[in-house]
Amino acid sequence: LRRITLVMGQKQQLLWDLPAMDSLRLNAAVYDVPTDVAKERIGAMAEMLSMGKLLEQPVRKLSLGERMKAELMAALLHQPAVLFLDEPTLGLDVNAQSAVRNFLRDYNREHGGTLLLTSHYMADITALCPRVILIHRGELMYDGSLEGIRQRFAPYREVKLELRQPAEGRDFSSYGEVVLAQERDVRLIVRREVLTPTVQRLLEELEIADLAVTDPPIEDVMGRIFEAGKTLTNE
Repeated sequence: LRRITLVMGQKQQLLWDLPAMDSLRLNAAVYDVPTDVAKERIGAMAEMLSMGKLLEQPVRKLSLGERMKAELMAALLHQPAVLFLDEPTLGLDVNAQSAVRNFLRDYNREHGGTLLLTSHYMADITALCPRVILIHRGELMYDGSLEGIRQRFAPYREVKLELRQPAEGRDFSSYGEVVLAQERDVRLIVRREVLTPTVQRLLEELEIADLAVTDPPIEDVMGRIFEAGKTLTNE
């Protein structure tokens, strides 16, 4: 029977002094994966993660990113229906993070496996999670889409200005919450309901070289939610 759950986190599955390939073969035997099937799956995953000959090296000689990739291969060798991931890109460099995220996204798309991801690193969440559960101090604050977090908890937009001349100590607080006012760069937080008139005022009253209105970074939204410390339920 296909396993329903498998946990992958900070606990190591690989045998430290043996080549990663030996651990993969052992996992295949434990989960009754036929030898030819295991060989095919290992080859496919090794190609996707650029592991190749690295699997023949003792695990202790692999870098952190290489070990994480090998751990993923061990976790997915028997193609679990549900995979629990605890901080899967913790401590990895930018390239390794991207490789792991792409690999997990492809696995989900090709095999239909469900990924349950716990992470404080928002880049993992935005790259992999269409559904988000937000918990603060043991209480549920939100259960829904990532975009829904912005719509519900961030009733404001970020306005970025590039001035033609340095601000020279000018007070921008009448336009909104000032995030940055340095030289010619200004960033403001403006509530959505007054966004249009505020932008009109900015264009009329300031000499602006460029103006952009965007949603605030999801990290900022999360920070404001936890700072407020309110327990909210999904409507």
